[in-house]
Amino acid sequence: MLNNVAHTSKKEQVKALFNHIAPHYDWLNHLLSLRVDVLWRKKLVRLALQHRPQNVLDAATGTADVAIALARGNACKVIGVDISAGMLQLALQKVQRAKLQNCIRLQQADGEHLPFADNTFDAATIAFGIRNYENRRAGLQEFWRVLRPQGSLLVLEFSLPQNRAVAALYEFYFYRILPVIGKIISKNQSAYTYLPQSVQAFPTPKDFAAELQSLGFGQVTSTKLSLGIAHIYEATK
Repeated sequence: MLNNVAHTSKKEQVKALFNHIAPHYDWLNHLLSLRVDVLWRKKLVRLALQHRPQNVLDAATGTADVAIALARGNACKVIGVDISAGMLQLALQKVQRAKLQNCIRLQQADGEHLPFADNTFDAATIAFGIRNYENRRAGLQEFWRVLRPQGSLLVLEFSLPQNRAVAALYEFYFYRILPVIGKIISKNQSAYTYLPQSVQAFPTPKDFAAELQSLGFGQVTSTKLSLGIAHIYEATK
């Protein structure tokens, strides 16, 4: 759980949390998801590249897994932004190892106030980041603003399974197992108690799709992944 420190915004707490767990982030993600998160990101990238975008924004880029996959998939220019400097330091190392410095630019930025002109990008992606926004609506409005007409937004995010049996197992793992493993490895229990709480607070797939539509996005669809543990949302400006 994020600490309820007086005068400290959720945004600042999220930034501090991800700066702290950055060195363990990739390894823990793969361990705790049994590497299913890798398959989810691959699907996100395939969908993002289907219209051959030239300029792509990857928001909440983290350690740049999605940005690197986009560049390898022939997106000519990818800009990855994140609020956490710690995550971006690791992202830069991965981009350099992949020799993709000419294709990927990394920048520290607040997703609710993107430092880009209107109508800049052909596509935008965000994987497991939108639920961390302090003002989700402001972040989605920024995506709308920086996308070109007919540009695509693709959101990969956790969700709560609707099947009762699956939901029961999911919640047991999320609330009982995941925080313990996360604390042992990252030495930060709050990060992995915050995760299930943030998923619990996120809108249902139906409600999130409606939120996108209310902001002017069209052709909004959602794809269920792994029995509803996650969804990919696609929307067009």
